[in-house]
Amino acid sequence: MEISFLVYPVIFLASFVLSMAGLGGGLVFAPLFVLIGFGQTPAVASSLLLNALGASTASYVYIRSRLVDFSLSIPLIITSGLAAPVGALVNNMVDQKYFMLVLSLVILAAGLRMLIASGMQPGSINQKHVWSMTRLIQSSLMGLIIGFIGGMLGIGGGVFVVPLLVYFLHVHPKTAAATTAFIVCFSSFAGFFTHAAMEALDWKFLILAGLFSSAGGLLGSRLMSTKLSGNFVKRLFGVILLFLSIYLFYRGILS
Repeated sequence: MEISFLVYPVIFLASFVLSMAGLGGGLVFAPLFVLIGFGQTPAVASSLLLNALGASTASYVYIRSRLVDFSLSIPLIITSGLAAPVGALVNNMVDQKYFMLVLSLVILAAGLRMLIASGMQPGSINQKHVWSMTRLIQSSLMGLIIGFIGGMLGIGGGVFVVPLLVYFLHVHPKTAAATTAFIVCFSSFAGFFTHAAMEALDWKFLILAGLFSSAGGLLGSRLMSTKLSGNFVKRLFGVILLFLSIYLFYRGILS
């Protein structure tokens, strides 16, 4: 399949903007690859790999900036890493119509979250999480859910992790975004390797696309860690995600 070179700037832009929110580019990669003609499994697998690479470079910056809460991330990494391969296996059993429906709803939720979260004001970025058995169980359950959905849809799961950390575990938004990027690395790689074992992938495309995704994640995370959170850009991207979700719904369900 011939892939337009215009796809690569889109990959860079998605990684750049979404890394600032701790989401990774999977929210754009998965639907983009479906729309340009990838099969369902290659689209999800490619999305997970690029998502993992973008999140990895972002995590490097966040770790150096001391924004990642490692104690918080460990149970989420373990449970999401276990659940992501299960989601990847389930993807093979889901009809594309239902796949597109769920994906459009998730992207809709992500767009709304970016619009709402863009107005949040920063507080202390050194806030650390205090564990209790209840919160350990909560975070483990979160990991299972986000790992499963991320592995099934190719989105990495960050769209669920950030609001859950902020609103249920009361983690500061900046720490939540950085920690989520770190968690998404592991869940995305776990889902990717499961998909890659089931179907051949276009490695020539993935290597070049991976460079663009990594560069976008690196630059976006540097902007978020050293300056403001890029609220205007995130609002704009939130609107784009809303329109993308509507188009996916139309393509998958109504067409």
